[in-house]
Amino acid sequence: MYIVINGGGKVGEYLATVMLRDGNEVAIIEEDQETADHLANVLTGRYLVIWGDGCMSRYQEDADIRRADVFVSTTGKDDANLVSCEIATRVFDVPRCIARVNTPKNMRIFREVGIECVSSTALIATIIEEDAMLGGISVLSSLSHGNVALNQVTVPRMRHHDNDEGVLAYDVPMPEGCLLVAVSHGDDDDMEVVGEDTYLYPGDAVIIASDKDQRAAAVAVFKQL
Repeated sequence: MYIVINGGGKVGEYLATVMLRDGNEVAIIEEDQETADHLANVLTGRYLVIWGDGCMSRYQEDADIRRADVFVSTTGKDDANLVSCEIATRVFDVPRCIARVNTPKNMRIFREVGIECVSSTALIATIIEEDAMLGGISVLSSLSHGNVALNQVTVPRMRHHDNDEGVLAYDVPMPEGCLLVAVSHGDDDDMEVVGEDTYLYPGDAVIIASDKDQRAAAVAVFKQL
């Protein structure tokens, strides 16, 4: 995969190191020259370091973002992470954008605009790795017991439904052996059990229960909405 990272601090460096170690290609945009120089000296593998502001489209373009599989913003400023992800999504149509959130209460804002957001550095790496293994699905976490797996996915911007009106949960064509269990809406931290009148919107976190061998099929459905 080709991954573009905005922010080359400790979080960005760690993420780049993990991704490069696993054979991915990485570009990092860092606005502090000293930090950018440091990255250029310590990273190994197929990487590119760009000295510039990742919130500016010119520097994202320098990173060849148009061919990126994933864009990740890991700066210590939530507003910068939000803006850079919005540019990557809306201007360059990057298929996957993930943002580090430093202040948990800001997660609602990211969810409202349909941007995946996490606060754990290690979890970001896990998301990307599972994305590669399972074919581009939006897995945020997974728990399993026996032959049943619980997967949490983020509803993406939808191509075949009105994003403002949402889609009725019961109308989502889940494969046999899969069930939508609960949902947390972008403006609400609490989970609610999916019912006959539950609607899903971009940025919502959805819990899916499925047979283990149907895990990929279950979450991949959301890419087709």
